[in-house]
Amino acid sequence: MNISIVTTLDTRYQRKDGTCAIILRIGRDNRTLPIPTGYNVPKESWNEKKREVRSSYRGVDSVERLNNLIDNELKAARSVLQELQESSLLDTLSLMEIKHRILSRKSSGSFFDFAEEVFVDLAKAKKFGTRDAYKSAVQALENYHGSKKLDFKQMTFEYLKKFETDHYSKGNTANGLAAYMRAIRAIYNKGIKSGRVDEKYYPFKKYTIKTAPTEKRAIEWELLEKIILLDLKPEDPLFNARNYFVSSYMMYGMNFQDMAFLTAGHIVNGRINYRRSKTSKLYDIKVTPGLKEILDYYIDNNTDSNYIFPIVRRKEAEMISRDIKWARKRYNKKLKDIAGKCGIEQNLTSYVSRHSFATQALLKDVPVTAISAMLGHSSLKTTQIYLKSLPSNMLDAFNEVVVGR
Repeated sequence: MNISIVTTLDTRYQRKDGTCAIILRIGRDNRTLPIPTGYNVPKESWNEKKREVRSSYRGVDSVERLNNLIDNELKAARSVLQELQESSLLDTLSLMEIKHRILSRKSSGSFFDFAEEVFVDLAKAKKFGTRDAYKSAVQALENYHGSKKLDFKQMTFEYLKKFETDHYSKGNTANGLAAYMRAIRAIYNKGIKSGRVDEKYYPFKKYTIKTAPTEKRAIEWELLEKIILLDLKPEDPLFNARNYFVSSYMMYGMNFQDMAFLTAGHIVNGRINYRRSKTSKLYDIKVTPGLKEILDYYIDNNTDSNYIFPIVRRKEAEMISRDIKWARKRYNKKLKDIAGKCGIEQNLTSYVSRHSFATQALLKDVPVTAISAMLGHSSLKTTQIYLKSLPSNMLDAFNEVVVGR
């Protein structure tokens, strides 16, 4: 391929703010043309030898991310050149035509390529759960599309409806589709913000993400009590699962990930002080006698770890995420066995403790605003979703008041 392309700083022109444009310089037969990357830095912040922005540059939050974005521009341009070479078109096009091909690809934007960048960013932010959810959605879209080449502009309202039809034709659920569509929408929104696609092509202005009502997740106090009073020895394979469920219930319905990260250092003067990972909300929970008994057991017996519960085994961020993911799967599986022991017909999962806490709080006349604060919700609307399926016996009591018998 008798053509070159490198990243460089165009020092011929200086902007009013003192910066110069970072460009891709494409060359052939002693002629070169600049291709803008859209990024600018001062002369002193550019390392021409390494062809990257110096780490001392303070004009962005992350120089590493800026260099990755610039490198992605170079890779995308080289990919265009490679495709032209493979199709025997490269030698037939002028340098200006090749430049236009590269700019055209950049302006249209590949959804799948951009999604890969989003995955990398989420991993660096240690948001592995979100990354994995996004990956599942993109993989489903790739399977439907049948190709790695999908421009943002191709993802029209009609395209999404066809993807929806294909999803349902395989016997999949509405809520499964909703999870995929929320992830796809989130990636598309990031694409708009990063300038990869114009907002006018946004398909979710017309497409509505729909969900189906889920089964009631909360269980009555009588069933909760059966779980709490279940006589299990430490060697019983269900021992930890029962204790995780009860501990979650006693800590405002704490989710499994936050429980996994709980340490003895979070317990101060008989209170648990921790920050919820999902919302960063600070919690201050009193340790009740029943909860203290469980926590003391694990603190005394899990001395090889800083964490209270034996969930996290490894130290690397991604490995920790995997530990939690697989432990949650085992936990939910064992909860099904606990449900069988307690005669609970409802599907018992890690979410049930949280929903049951919210429902029991309502039954004890705790104000919805207080329940919302205890659950860490940013709005009452979210709390009302938790409380929308009241226990049947409560509805029966209301019915007796209304009908008078």
